[in-house]
Amino acid sequence: MPRPKEKRLTEVDYRVLAEFRFLLRNFLTFSEEAAREAGLAPQQHQALLAIKGFPGEAPPSMGDLAERLAIRHHSAVGLVDRLVTAGWLRRMADAADARRVTLALTKAGEAKIATLSSAHREELRRLAPMLREVLARID
Repeated sequence: MPRPKEKRLTEVDYRVLAEFRFLLRNFLTFSEEAAREAGLAPQQHQALLAIKGFPGEAPPSMGDLAERLAIRHHSAVGLVDRLVTAGWLRRMADAADARRVTLALTKAGEAKIATLSSAHREELRRLAPMLREVLARID
């Protein structure tokens, strides 16, 4: 039941939400397929991107990665283990706090994420007009 101050959803609202979900799902499907074609599991791609694009001043920690991917710490550890074994990522002890482990891409990881990110940017450019149209219809 809607709250008193909330506007009831119209058929147009449902269509807009459905179209947005459709475009989002198309992008995610593209992303998953592109990652697999590049030899990465989708979550591995997400981890490399989260590390490369981390907004903090210092390199991200294991906890930062877990937060950015919305996964548990121990799941992030397993994911990082696989990325390190594959040669795309390295762990480093934090200079200020040796208990803290930070994460950095290797040259191979940098090359992998650069290639994938270029393809993703192009796909977003393709979807941008449709996304703008849908977002403009949200009131």
